[in-house]
Amino acid sequence: MKHILEKYIPSHSVEPIFGLIEANQIHLKIVNERKTRHGDYRRMPHGGHQITVNASLNKYRFLITLVHEIAHLIAFERFGRQIKPHGIEWKSTFQKLMLPFIRPEIFPAELLPIIAKHFRNPTASSDTDARLAVALKSYDEGTDKNYVFEVPHGSIFRIYNGKVFKKGERKIKRYECVEVKTGRIYLFQPNAEVELLKTAN
Repeated sequence: MKHILEKYIPSHSVEPIFGLIEANQIHLKIVNERKTRHGDYRRMPHGGHQITVNASLNKYRFLITLVHEIAHLIAFERFGRQIKPHGIEWKSTFQKLMLPFIRPEIFPAELLPIIAKHFRNPTASSDTDARLAVALKSYDEGTDKNYVFEVPHGSIFRIYNGKVFKKGERKIKRYECVEVKTGRIYLFQPNAEVELLKTAN
C-alpha cells in the first residue's frame, strides 16, 4: 500500500496516511475520474470501510480529498450515523486530521497560507473555496479547462456532459448561465470547470 500511496500523495505524508488507513481498516480504491466528485466514503454491508479517490487528482488535492473522506468515517464512528455529513462534527474531525499535514515538507510554501485559512472553517468541498480551488489547479497537468469566473460574460462554454451554455450575470455567489439548446437557466459555482468554445464579441 505504501508504494501505491507514494504515486499519489506527497512523500512526507505517506507514513501518517498509511497509519490512518491501517488504524481504521480502510479499503482504499483509486479509480478513473468521476466528474461529479473527487472521492467518497462508504460503510460496506459487512461493516468494513471503503474510500474511493479519483486517480487524476494532483498529489495535493488527492491528499486533501483522502483526509476529507477519512474524516467522514471517523466522525460517523465517533458521533453516530445521525450527524450531518458536513456538519460541525465532521468539520472539527477534518480540521484535527489535516493539522499535522499543513507544513512545508508536504505542501508548497505558496499553498500553505491558503490551506491554513481554508481549514479554519472547511467547506463540504475544496472546490467551493474558489481561492483554494484555483491554487490547487495550478498543480494540475496541462488542461484545456477554464473556470466559469474566468470566462468572459456572454461567452459560450461546454461542461463535462457535453451540454453547451452561454454565461450570464453573477447572482450573489453563482452565475446564471443559459443552456443553448433548451433556453433553461442554470446556476454555476464560480470555479466550475468548463471548456471555452466561443468568446463573446
